[in-house]
Amino acid sequence: MQKSILQLIFSLTIIFIFWGCNQNTLDEDGIPLARVHDKYLYESDLEQLFPSDISKEDSIILTKNYINDWIKKQLMVQKAEENLTDESKDIEKQIEDYRSSLLIFKYRQELIKQKIDTIITQQEIESYYNEYSGNFILNHNIVKALYLKISKESPEINKVRMWYKSEDAEDLSKLEGYCYQYATKFDNFKDQWISFNSLLSELPLSIDDEDRYLRYNQFIETEDSLFYYFVKINDYALKSTIQPIEYAKPKIKTIILNKRKFSFIEELENNIYNNALNRNEFIIY
Repeated sequence: MQKSILQLIFSLTIIFIFWGCNQNTLDEDGIPLARVHDKYLYESDLEQLFPSDISKEDSIILTKNYINDWIKKQLMVQKAEENLTDESKDIEKQIEDYRSSLLIFKYRQELIKQKIDTIITQQEIESYYNEYSGNFILNHNIVKALYLKISKESPEINKVRMWYKSEDAEDLSKLEGYCYQYATKFDNFKDQWISFNSLLSELPLSIDDEDRYLRYNQFIETEDSLFYYFVKINDYALKSTIQPIEYAKPKIKTIILNKRKFSFIEELENNIYNNALNRNEFIIY
């Protein structure tokens, strides 16, 4: 694949170089692909550009786009050099600040990857949830539900009406087998909280007061010209109430992990500072 890509790049060289086929234009950087005044783009600059599984057609597009973007960038840099004042072009401090920030960021990220324990126990999650539950308030209604969408051409719909309401394991097994054969959609969110509004978007049904509806209806049956729709609400939680811990769990894990990272970085910086102070590596005037 790499060989074909290099052949492709070589072919594109014929199109994009502006100085003909003179072999003297080749230097230690390899085959030139484009030039803007005294700036050159070489084949070697594109070696890491291509994914290993890219098609020939995609690699052609990618190469052309890269070369055109490179040319535009060089032309813009030239215009900036020509038109900005010396004061505006004095960006050495900004470059150094950016380089320092980038180095620090990469160093922190590498240490975090090596040192931070990413395992968060259920006990930690529950402890945080109990202490800060007031921070986890629902802004929409959520449900655990069974959802069926079945063609009106399907047989034994009355059995479906019985099975989907049942708590009997055998009935649910029959329902599952039936749905694999006939249902257009069969989603069983018995262990997963989902937005009630997203569930309603799957139904030809309009509900004005979701809160009231959830309080007084466990089963939903509706239809349109082509399908029957069945929903069983196994559990629900209303907006403006505290989120169930399972629903809040991913966010809590992120918060705990970010706290660990912050504490680690703070301790790291303090240790580096104190060690340098003890070794007289800096002076404050």
